[in-house]
Amino acid sequence: MARRGGRRWLGLLACGTLLLAGCGSAEPDRSAAAPSEPGPTATRSFAPGAAGVGDSYFPTYGNGGYDVANYTIKVRYDPDTDKLTGTTTVRATATADLSAFNLDLAGLTVRSVTVDGVAARHARTDDELVVTPATGLTSGNGFVTEVRYDGRPAALRTEALGEGGWLHTADGAVALGQPESASTWFPVNDHPSDKATYDVEITVPKGLTAVGNGVPKGETTAGDWTTWRWSEDSPMASYLSMVAIGKFRVTTDRHRGRPVFNAVTAQLPEGAPDRSIARTVEVADYLESIFGPYPFAAYGGVVVADDRIRYALETQSRPVYGASFFRRGDNTGVVAHELAHQWYGDSVSIQRWQDIWLNEGLATYAEWLWAEHSGSSTVQRTFEQTYAAAPGPVWRTPPGKPGVENLFGRSVYERGAMTVHALRMAVGDTAFFAILKTWAAERKNGNATTADFVALAERVSGRKLDKLFDAWLFGTERPALPKAR
Repeated sequence: MARRGGRRWLGLLACGTLLLAGCGSAEPDRSAAAPSEPGPTATRSFAPGAAGVGDSYFPTYGNGGYDVANYTIKVRYDPDTDKLTGTTTVRATATADLSAFNLDLAGLTVRSVTVDGVAARHARTDDELVVTPATGLTSGNGFVTEVRYDGRPAALRTEALGEGGWLHTADGAVALGQPESASTWFPVNDHPSDKATYDVEITVPKGLTAVGNGVPKGETTAGDWTTWRWSEDSPMASYLSMVAIGKFRVTTDRHRGRPVFNAVTAQLPEGAPDRSIARTVEVADYLESIFGPYPFAAYGGVVVADDRIRYALETQSRPVYGASFFRRGDNTGVVAHELAHQWYGDSVSIQRWQDIWLNEGLATYAEWLWAEHSGSSTVQRTFEQTYAAAPGPVWRTPPGKPGVENLFGRSVYERGAMTVHALRMAVGDTAFFAILKTWAAERKNGNATTADFVALAERVSGRKLDKLFDAWLFGTERPALPKAR
């Protein structure tokens, strides 16, 4: 995520889950995993799954006891009434013997729940949907849950992180945010450690566009309603899902065999936003030369105009940019930042929120690389200027352990990027760029921690780097300027 003007904006929105009203119940589908039946003498002890994955920063985020493979989301949204109606089908595998399990769902009224086509009991505890299937779910077995719901979706708000999630806009809605967002419009295991694929259908009044993640699968109109279909077949963390509904200037193309879908809100005059995101594939090609193959099946970007969205977010394959980034003219720096996240943050995702510097430090460094590539500054000069200008709080806040209140603060971004450059100076360019490509390749579509990155950097470079990372990531004083190797 790119910050705007020093203010932390952590949208809490997400990408979808709903099926349209009137859709039939899903048939049981156990393709998520091969059945693993107990022997005739085996005994099972079924228990509820945990109401959280145990993240030290956000203990209630996500849920335990299962792993999601796919969300099929079909939703119908009417901006005039601000009403959402939908069904989400969740294909998952039990990782424990479950008597019940939780899904994250904020607000909205649940009308029915089935598990493998059989009605299941359900209850709400705050923003948790507790599902009790008719029979226990055996560890290792796949299961399919279908949830029907409706209501007026609302954003989530925390004092430390701000507002995010589903936002009703002047001509539609937008749903995105970090670190929590998806649960405002579909039931979800809302933590980046459980990535899944997504198939999304969004039905809106004819004349409006509904943008989602991944490959566009076309749109169809029936009467006064148009259904837009999207598919993201690479595993995606839930906070990287997005929806943007409204009137947009849409441009489409193909690049290297992949679809390109860009959308700029019609509220803005044509100009800098259009020109900036039109360079998406150019920036992506440059980053590919440094990071390795582009990791997804589609390209694109969305520009929205809403005063509540003063940030940019790396929503997978199609970043969303607040209009304020383009008020002073073209801005490919923010495009470089969000596209770098497609490798670092989206394809390689964090296992826990404490390690967010892995996303933001590398993406900020990509801005420095792009500035050098485009001739506006060298990476070394940007590093030295950032080092000299960084105020005390940047050095007192360790980016490797920033705390919830500083999760999107300057230390994570700026000192995170300085850590990356300090590594480069310590190991030399050959090893450094090999580290970046190896990290993207070996961890593609997965999750990782700071310890994983340190171990890989040491393996690729053949050097012990614990002192460097301790000083730059976990120290509370300004490290000495590194010397080039």
